[in-house]
Amino acid sequence: MEGKPPELLSASTRRPPRLYSVRQVRRYKLSVFKKVCYAIGGAPNQVAGSAAAFFLQIYLLDVAQITPFEASLVLCFGKIWGGITDPIVGFCITKSRWTVIGRLMPWILGCTPFLVLSYFFLWFVPHFVTERVLWYLLFYCSFQALSTIYHVSYATLTMFLSTDQTERDSATAYRMTMEVLGTLIGAALQGQIVASAHTSHHCHMDYGTLNTSTNATSSLMNSTILIPGSADYKLHARNVYMIAAGVIGCIYVFCTAVLFLGVRERNDQYTVSSGRVVPFCSGFKKSMKHSPYCYLTASFLLISAAVQLQQSNFVLFCTHAAGDLRDHFQNLVLTILISAVLSIPFWQWFLQRFGKKMAAFGISWMIPFAIMLVTIPNLIVGYAVAVSSGFSIAASLLLPWSMLPDVVDNFRQMNPRVNGLEAIFYSSFVFFTKLSAGIALGISTMSLEFAGYSSGACRQSYPVVLTLKILIGAVPAVLIILGLIIFIFYPITEDSRRETELALNNIRLQTRRSTLIVI
Repeated sequence: MEGKPPELLSASTRRPPRLYSVRQVRRYKLSVFKKVCYAIGGAPNQVAGSAAAFFLQIYLLDVAQITPFEASLVLCFGKIWGGITDPIVGFCITKSRWTVIGRLMPWILGCTPFLVLSYFFLWFVPHFVTERVLWYLLFYCSFQALSTIYHVSYATLTMFLSTDQTERDSATAYRMTMEVLGTLIGAALQGQIVASAHTSHHCHMDYGTLNTSTNATSSLMNSTILIPGSADYKLHARNVYMIAAGVIGCIYVFCTAVLFLGVRERNDQYTVSSGRVVPFCSGFKKSMKHSPYCYLTASFLLISAAVQLQQSNFVLFCTHAAGDLRDHFQNLVLTILISAVLSIPFWQWFLQRFGKKMAAFGISWMIPFAIMLVTIPNLIVGYAVAVSSGFSIAASLLLPWSMLPDVVDNFRQMNPRVNGLEAIFYSSFVFFTKLSAGIALGISTMSLEFAGYSSGACRQSYPVVLTLKILIGAVPAVLIILGLIIFIFYPITEDSRRETELALNNIRLQTRRSTLIVI
């Protein structure tokens, strides 16, 4: 009966009248088991997203061998389509009814099989060549749309785990730890399985010796097509990418099953029964007029775009712009993500001790190290940068999803007669971050086209190397600084957050008492 709203309960199933204190309204606590099961549900999207973020661009360019312009179309339109899907999914969720398994869980279960198939075919190279870009555009758009359905439903589920902010923050910390671990697993699996497709022993110059000159003219003259040109290499590269895709598809199925079996969706009956459901368009307008939400979204869409740029271009940078790092890129990716996983508990402690707003400025830690990697691209610096980048990436992943429930609660307090906008807040946030990431990736890959990137070439020209350095160092630094400047104006503090929690508990208590009087 727990998943049904009050109006669906018959008189025979209603409990006898009883008065509840604010403490009793908040009494429900999440067990560690439920938090872990909830956290595991967030892992597969991060596993797949990590593999795509680090390897899809180099896969399209060097394995599928489409042009940089075509790759930019795939990456840009795929991300934007995924973003467009977010408000659509949010609208559909607000219109969906409660079922025996809840309102959000059917969406998660229903999209998973199709999500696995679209992800697998994204890493499959079709036999035809001329329309190959359409193949990847179709399946990347499908993957982005289906992963959006999964992610919006899963992220919104945070609001229906407990009415206690502390419990939700704790569940979010578990979730982000598992998601960063999922990012680590995705990059580790993908990196270790496909590493043989990109290591330097596949590069052979015409005379058997690698000319190390880096000026533009000699680079262009000495660029040779990778023995990726050989049939054996092509077959090997395609096979290892499909094996990685199959393994990640199995992870999707397993983690979704754990989420379904271990977590029960709880409706916030007291708040929901006190308000009216707002149409989607009106709800979207109301959410966009809520200043804390606008500041949070504007700040993190810039920060997310910066992180996405670094992830997407990191393997390309190691392969083509930092010779000493070419054979170590998979280990550097692992170092970044291990650092991120290990730093999640620190950031959880930090935001509880010093506040979420103060913790957000820890993201800036990656800026000097990224610039150091560009200027001194050797192995020792590479690993130092990997550790510091993981530290900052963990903060950029944890904080927005820890702050978004606070924003929703703040909106509930200011609009006590309005409800059902949780999915709109979450879907719109993902929409804007994906839109910014899609535009950033499109511009990034197009800049490689203008610089003269040669698909499958063993070495790239100096303009390509310079472009990769800018995309790894300067552009993310500017985006992060702009995002943090906007974040200064974010108005929710720790004191106001606690006041909001107390006010909402009073609303729940009053609503519960009025319901009992009616009974």
